[in-house]
Amino acid sequence: MDWEKMRESANVNDIRGGGGGLPGGGIAVGGGAAILFAIISLLFGGNPGDVLSQLGNGQSQPRAGTGANDDARRFASKVLGSTEDAWGSIFQKAGRTYDPPRLTLFSGGVNTACGGASSAVGPFYCPADQNVYLDTTFFDELANRFGAGGDFAQAYVIAHEVGHHVQNLLGISDRVEQAQRRAGRAQANALSVRLELQADCFAGIWGRNAAANREYNITQQDVQEAVTAAEAIGDDTLSQGRATPDSFTHGTSAQRERWFLRGFQTGNVDQCDTFNAPQL
Repeated sequence: MDWEKMRESANVNDIRGGGGGLPGGGIAVGGGAAILFAIISLLFGGNPGDVLSQLGNGQSQPRAGTGANDDARRFASKVLGSTEDAWGSIFQKAGRTYDPPRLTLFSGGVNTACGGASSAVGPFYCPADQNVYLDTTFFDELANRFGAGGDFAQAYVIAHEVGHHVQNLLGISDRVEQAQRRAGRAQANALSVRLELQADCFAGIWGRNAAANREYNITQQDVQEAVTAAEAIGDDTLSQGRATPDSFTHGTSAQRERWFLRGFQTGNVDQCDTFNAPQL
């Protein structure tokens, strides 16, 4: 993938090394690629917002420098720009205006409108401040520990979190949260799975839109990188058999791969209706 050809977004806030963020409460939408966050959620079976608020500010070093021109920042801002172009076009065709999220790059820990979080939670989206939060050292973890390297795998991570923002704009997140409040734990987890799989499908839609731009030179190998990342972060893979399906919150490896590819192959938002799908 030639990400250098992508348009750079202006909606990036780089606070690596400096801390910062917004105080407050709320519930963060867990990233499909948030590996350690998924493990914590599986083990404790709790609300993602509660997990976030309990995690302290750890210490880690950014993968690259914190200057305006470092590769990590430029890559993230260009991928974000491509998501803005894709979803801006999709919303426009539907007669709506796309209001893009901000992407906050942090190191160690960050305060958000959904509470404090450490880097251990992985990438996540906070609907209360409409920010995607990312410690870019997560990409090293994704590649080195889970064998899901490559720039398109990293772009998939960002696109998945932007998918949660799209859900927020469409009112899907609010409806799911309300339903979860009335549900038992197993049913609430099942709703979370459908929310996460839909975000995977939305990430696939971004991928298809990006692939349509020949300048980006997106190859089948790039797509496979995203598929490998989706497989690596399935609940069944992460738990290694230590958790039961009714405690899953993000979906199995096969499900995550299937829904990403569905979005990539169809490019159709209507095909991402995981909530009415009889089989995931």
